[in-house]
Amino acid sequence: MEDTDMNTALIIAGGSGARMHQDIPKQFLTVNEKPVIVYTLEAFQKAPEIDVIAVVCISGWEQVLWAYANQFNITKLKHVVPGGENGQASIRNGVFELEKNYSKDDVVLIHDAIRPMVSEEIISDCIVKTKQFGCAIASVPCAEAMLETEDGILADKSYPRENLKRTQTPQGFHIGDICELHRNALEKGITNSVASCTLMIEMGQRVYFSAGSEKNIKLTTVEDIDIFKALLLAKRSEWLK
Repeated sequence: MEDTDMNTALIIAGGSGARMHQDIPKQFLTVNEKPVIVYTLEAFQKAPEIDVIAVVCISGWEQVLWAYANQFNITKLKHVVPGGENGQASIRNGVFELEKNYSKDDVVLIHDAIRPMVSEEIISDCIVKTKQFGCAIASVPCAEAMLETEDGILADKSYPRENLKRTQTPQGFHIGDICELHRNALEKGITNSVASCTLMIEMGQRVYFSAGSEKNIKLTTVEDIDIFKALLLAKRSEWLK
């Protein structure tokens, strides 16, 4: 039987990017004459399994976003939703908007606007694992030695790295499940969880992993922009070969 479920991408671009210390939100910073968010939108536009893109957008930038979608031919963009007071509220706004328009069984991949290097393989694996397990969190193994500290100055305990995963986005769910999770979290007074995967854990649920990548970086600091530029150059030279 043919798979008729819709796969939606929910791009979270509701933050102001205070850690970047720039005048405009980091998702709208221009790198090589293209805004960061456009690289991210293009990744989902090109992914054949993604049917619809929605963006949770920082207030005042909605028209800019639609203009960029028009300029860069992001035809899958169908919804622009206002951001909330924090990440959890922004995601809640986004998934509740999707719930009004799509089936509860449809898949949503929640993704940071400031992870512009997300690959088709990562997107595809997240969809596959979400359909298989009910949710999927893009992640990579922890390669560094992990030390535990109470004060940020010293450590006297280490933590086995093989028991740790570094999470990324996309994080995949069925729309009905993630909306129910957010409603239950509100009832319990949980309003500022740092990510969908941490919200799942705080609500006593299990999460399953999908493939991430060291290249799937999050642009949080100015140094991250330098790494992003280097990755773009590397990608271009691969193509030249």
